[in-house]
Amino acid sequence: MSDIKPWLEKSLLALNTTNTMDVAEGFTRLSFSPEEKASHAQFLEISRDLGLQTHQDKAGNQWAIWEVDQAVPTVAVGSHLDTVTSGGGYDGVAGLLSGLAAVKELKDKQFLPKKNIAIICFVSEESARFGVSTIGSKALAGILDKEETGLVADKDGITIKKAVEEFGVEWEGIDEAELPAESLDCFLELHIEQGTQIEENKADIGIVKGIACPVRLKVTVKGMANHTGTTPMHNRKDSFVAIAPLVNFVSDRAKQISEVNKDPLVATVSTFELKPNVMNVIPGEVELGIDIRSVDDSSKRQFAVEIKEYCRRVVKEQKVEIIVSTLVDNDSILLDTGMQKKLADVCDDLGLKKHFMNSGAGHDVMNISAKWPSGLIFIPCRAGISHHPDEFASIEDMAKGVQVISGFLQRETAN
Repeated sequence: MSDIKPWLEKSLLALNTTNTMDVAEGFTRLSFSPEEKASHAQFLEISRDLGLQTHQDKAGNQWAIWEVDQAVPTVAVGSHLDTVTSGGGYDGVAGLLSGLAAVKELKDKQFLPKKNIAIICFVSEESARFGVSTIGSKALAGILDKEETGLVADKDGITIKKAVEEFGVEWEGIDEAELPAESLDCFLELHIEQGTQIEENKADIGIVKGIACPVRLKVTVKGMANHTGTTPMHNRKDSFVAIAPLVNFVSDRAKQISEVNKDPLVATVSTFELKPNVMNVIPGEVELGIDIRSVDDSSKRQFAVEIKEYCRRVVKEQKVEIIVSTLVDNDSILLDTGMQKKLADVCDDLGLKKHFMNSGAGHDVMNISAKWPSGLIFIPCRAGISHHPDEFASIEDMAKGVQVISGFLQRETAN
């Protein structure tokens, strides 16, 4: 194998539209922004330099294709280039960079595929701008709710529909991005782990079995706002005091469940809002957001039931009103076992230590897997830090990812 590392270093900078990865404020390429478009332009330039055919589909996804025959199947690799606000330069980027590098490796060794190879740069994977994620891959798989999604607005009141049109894509035609099932043979995504399991298991590559989609609850507690200085302690309905112990309950109980369950469960009280939030007023209302994740759907749903039962006890003991609403309740995604076996075989052939694991974060692959056999591999990221300027994946680890993708593509397209 040629030394791909210098090419990876150069192309990593290009995809991030930067001269250095040492950027204190991180990278901000929100969905359908000029910054995301600029990064897409770099993807297209690199792809054309590799001799790939490029085009933009009806959703704004960018395609780079090594086409050998329009009549034969296509094997696809892909990820995204948008980021959260002040995010890292590896989340999503590493997947596209490794896919392009794998094609470069195959071309450099004069491999001649008998199937087409596509690298897909999905638009708008992150939910940072609109609270809606994976728009491009949903459109491709035919599972985008166009009517509902188009009305969602960002903090400045710009709807997704308007942002898409400003990006240069016709919103009314976005559902035409859907591909028929016969268009792809299979799909593979590489991503940084965003955790530490690979490092802790002294492995090189994580092979993902399933993606833990969330159950999300909104807990609204209504007590009685009153003066902090004149209301006796025995005569208060303090909504904050009533519900504060729920935070520890969620954390402690999630740890207990994970210790005895085959598949771990994680749960977080991740949003908290007091009303009126004034120094001299007893909190009259509190709203909490709780995120629960596990690939074991029955476990996460049972935990949601436990939280609701806990709240019912609080109502009786504290004389407050509590409303628990379910905001999201999605089945987790189990990825194709055949793809996992193929990826494991490639790792074994390369002498790379593999670790089978689940993903606590969502990725474009979860939408593509609804229609095509799909796989997801992870490479390590330092200290598990992601969605942060300190996010980092080494060129050496990316090169290992390139080896796996290259080996997989060679196997899948040789016949």
